[in-house]
Amino acid sequence: MKNCRLSLLTLVFVILSISWVEAQYGYGNSGRYGRQRSGLPRGPEPKQEEVKPLTAEEIVAEQMPQIMEVVPLNAFEEAVVSSILTKYVQQSIELRILGLEPDKMREGMEKIRTNQKAELEAGLPEDKFAALMDLQENGFKKAKQKNKKKKKGKKPKD
Repeated sequence: MKNCRLSLLTLVFVILSISWVEAQYGYGNSGRYGRQRSGLPRGPEPKQEEVKPLTAEEIVAEQMPQIMEVVPLNAFEEAVVSSILTKYVQQSIELRILGLEPDKMREGMEKIRTNQKAELEAGLPEDKFAALMDLQENGFKKAKQKNKKKKKGKKPKD
């Protein structure tokens, strides 16, 4: 009888102390030893700022230096190109916001491109217009790479 009580008491003690032993070695809390609590209290986390989409003016402002590198424009021509690009970038943004079907979206973008091309052709000399169209068709990155290759190739020989 005494033996049975002793074994029952030992069993209850072992069952009750299992959670304490696990917490000491971190078995259930991923980590090495202990409960892995920080000494510093956790405060509210800083709010992450939402990334706002760029406006048409900001997009054109980012593209203008690249355009000026490839196509030498005077102040008047630069203002004309900037205003035309801003107008049509705004229209394309509005078209994307509408979220039309792919066919209608494609038709709308084609209309925007043709109208933009017509206005640029009317506002720029032919050589600058051709250079700008080439830049827009081939992309801004390719034009930059061509300029870098030209600069590297002009090293003077000693």
